[in-house]
Amino acid sequence: MDYLYILQQALVGIITIFWLYNIAISVCSLIKFKEKPLLINKEHKFMAIIPAHNEEKVIKNLIESLKEQNYPKDKLDIYVIADNCTDNTAPIAKNAGAIVYERTDPEHKTKGYAMQWFLKKMQEQNADYDALCVFDADNIVDKEFMKAMNKKLCQGEEVVQGYRDIKNPSDTWVTAGYALFYWTMHRFYHLARYNVGLSPLLNGTGFMVKYDLIKQEGWNTKTLTEDIEYSLINISKGRALGWATDAIVYDEQPLGFKQSWTQRTRWSVGHIQCFKYYLKDLAAGVVRNRKVMNVDGLLYLMGMPILIVTLSILVINLIIYIGDGMTLMGLIWNYAKYLIATFIMPPLTAIFTLMLDKRPIKPMLKGILCYPLFLGSWIAINIKALIKPNTKWEKIEHVRDIKLKQN
Repeated sequence: MDYLYILQQALVGIITIFWLYNIAISVCSLIKFKEKPLLINKEHKFMAIIPAHNEEKVIKNLIESLKEQNYPKDKLDIYVIADNCTDNTAPIAKNAGAIVYERTDPEHKTKGYAMQWFLKKMQEQNADYDALCVFDADNIVDKEFMKAMNKKLCQGEEVVQGYRDIKNPSDTWVTAGYALFYWTMHRFYHLARYNVGLSPLLNGTGFMVKYDLIKQEGWNTKTLTEDIEYSLINISKGRALGWATDAIVYDEQPLGFKQSWTQRTRWSVGHIQCFKYYLKDLAAGVVRNRKVMNVDGLLYLMGMPILIVTLSILVINLIIYIGDGMTLMGLIWNYAKYLIATFIMPPLTAIFTLMLDKRPIKPMLKGILCYPLFLGSWIAINIKALIKPNTKWEKIEHVRDIKLKQN
């Protein structure tokens, strides 16, 4: 029993250090840092890339929002990759003013494969662009998005994540859960890290990449979470990503729990894939670059192992109690600490985030009350992904016909 207690204390120590580090970094989101100086003053030429699979219901609104950018029209071309489409995505996109590339490869359906295919064609054509911005078909884009990303490019940033806001935050408790999660992550993970010179992560949509990087290194993702994967590839090379709070893109979230479960399962499996493929590269980056940024990127991959350690502590506590090594009150207190940290603190943090961002709290009350359920289901999803990972890509339906002026 003594050895079990020593193991428990060691695991608790690991968890404590991990979370104290993350809390310390999160506090840095409250510090105002100076804007980076402009290295050049230029209006760069962008391509907006939209990988789309059967998105006829929403694709037009995105293209219209891109055409309404407060940015020179001759400096922005809109491309739609109609990827294995069986609906009217391609003709609708063409009529809306996009340049459409149609791709058929039923064995490789993910956005990463579509991006890889398209960017290879752009290189073969010697396409004359300074940078690319990637969007999901269900997005709508703030009018200042390209202008904000151009500024980041002028500041010397090479890979930059924009602010992924939510189209439909108060539709259901599920969409509210997504909104609270993203708003909290944006401030206390991405912004905090950017403020202290660490690296935020790409967030699936609304991000910019300098085209010279693609020409030099290509786009070679292979997991279900190409955004996180590309982030970790860059971090392992010692390249910190940028963050643009004022480059806003509005993203649609699934209305129902079933679709949300499918989507978040895909993300969890993708995270496990990234751990498998990039743990060694990130560890090598720590040794090679000797930067805190590389250590921080490596720690991001520790999310799943930390979950396993946490669950192990709960089991060990129960075993110690059964063996009369812990009182009932001790067991209850140990479990209560976990429940408070996992289910009570996040809703309070979300409320704090709403206050800092000056967002109304009342429309989000349903989401705040249900947020513990949203997070609890994510723990179940992670456990399922660990036990039985499904690497098959499944489409998430996008149905909310919302235009930019409605946000």
